[in-house]
Amino acid sequence: MINIMYLVLTALLALNVSAEIFNAFDMVDEGLRSATATLDESNSRLPKLIETGAKKKKYLETYVDRLDAVAALSDEATDYIDDIVKVLIDESGTPDGEVDDLDYVFVGDNNKRELKGKKNYDGTTRIMVDAGKGMELKDKMFEFKKRFALFADSTELNPSHDDFGKPVTDRVDLEALIPIAIDEEAWKLSPNKKKDWADFTFGHMPLGATMPIFSKFKNDIIASEAAVLNYLAKKVGTTTDVVLEEFTVVSAPKKSYIIKGEKFETDVFLSASAGKQSRTGISISVGGQRLTANENGVAKFTRTANTVGIKKYSAVITVTNPATGESKDYRSDFEYEVGERSVAISASKMNVFYIGVDNPVEVSAAGVASNKVKVSMDGGTIKRNSDGTYTVTATKPSKNAKINVSAPGMTASKVFRIKKIPDPVPKLSDKRGGVMSPGAFKAQPGVLPVLENFDFEARCKILGFRLVRVAPRSDAEVNSNNGGKYNAGSKALTGKARPGDRFFFENIKCKCPGDIGPRDLGGMNFIIR
Repeated sequence: MINIMYLVLTALLALNVSAEIFNAFDMVDEGLRSATATLDESNSRLPKLIETGAKKKKYLETYVDRLDAVAALSDEATDYIDDIVKVLIDESGTPDGEVDDLDYVFVGDNNKRELKGKKNYDGTTRIMVDAGKGMELKDKMFEFKKRFALFADSTELNPSHDDFGKPVTDRVDLEALIPIAIDEEAWKLSPNKKKDWADFTFGHMPLGATMPIFSKFKNDIIASEAAVLNYLAKKVGTTTDVVLEEFTVVSAPKKSYIIKGEKFETDVFLSASAGKQSRTGISISVGGQRLTANENGVAKFTRTANTVGIKKYSAVITVTNPATGESKDYRSDFEYEVGERSVAISASKMNVFYIGVDNPVEVSAAGVASNKVKVSMDGGTIKRNSDGTYTVTATKPSKNAKINVSAPGMTASKVFRIKKIPDPVPKLSDKRGGVMSPGAFKAQPGVLPVLENFDFEARCKILGFRLVRVAPRSDAEVNSNNGGKYNAGSKALTGKARPGDRFFFENIKCKCPGDIGPRDLGGMNFIIR
């Protein structure tokens, strides 16, 4: 069904690459990744069951010996796919050799993170089709399928099941259960005359449209690991049924922070790790008060909040085994806090907002639902994030930018300052100037702008500088450099560095986020020894 859905979405792309289409691909990708995570969690429980089952007979230990290799093959296959995805994201976003925030953009009121190059199809075509990575991927997937099948027996090892001494078809049967499959015929029927499977799958496909393909391959790998683990589990004669062994007392309050005069209310019940426990022989009490459980085994505990502060209580559930009559108590301690209505505004990092960066802010109104709290700002803009926090953006300096908060029955405001990002410090490696060896000096790629002791995510950029070399008993040599990275002239000068030389970096200019014009960072002076 997922494959059919993906083919339909691919066809729609040819008609109109709209935001809705990419959202549909994102939904398919998210569903695949969620299914993979669930399956991976299920796989993690099987090795212990296999180890337990293998203890019954000595010859069964061979199946335990294969567990590490199965996990290693699964990791190798998923890492291989992840490495391809990282290259595509980097090449389609900001090609700098690594996947970082520069390869993403944040859109919408919820600051949703999206691939910067999700509509870019040049990277997918160039790498997956022209460079042959797509056909390599196809061959590797078939190779992984064969290697997963090798964990099965070529002949039956269990003598009690080998009455006739004949070879069995375990490997053939296991390979049939491994879900790695690639349609090698569909591309031949394409009206667009594709040259091979890779061209059909990745040729001129936007990056965002290919993400579900890689997620599906990763799902196939984890499902293949599951097929092998279940095969080993059957060989040692165990099952994957989860046995209910432990109980936990749970308190589920409607609110853990309440206002003076309100009632604290919580559900107290017995939770188990799996299965459905019977209510027979279960009694619940809180603070010595016996509670009556409903038909679902849930008891309700209430207490009026008369004073402010942290309140604690203990819940005890007694479970009696109906077969043996043995009883066991399960106890847990809980707490909640009682407060009075108030409003608090605080900057998450400091009482200053900076131009050109996102400034995180937290706004709280105790006892009031977040959707009833109204927040505005004078001297800047503030927007609410999906997690309930806020982000302030500012465009010009100010000493009295004000955040205003209103909620039922209360109002509040607070004044903040708005500043430019502080000047970065120009450096070569970690040095501002001074003595440097010829080798270390020649190894530097250029001038770096370093924001020292600045808590925000911001990157400044060197716009240019003038480099002067003064060698003993020689005329000065000068070169103008655009940008922070050395140009050919600067590389030539630094390549001449000898003991006794002096190098001057003059008129260093830079620009930081939010700047209208360049900043002058002064200069640096290095002595070569």
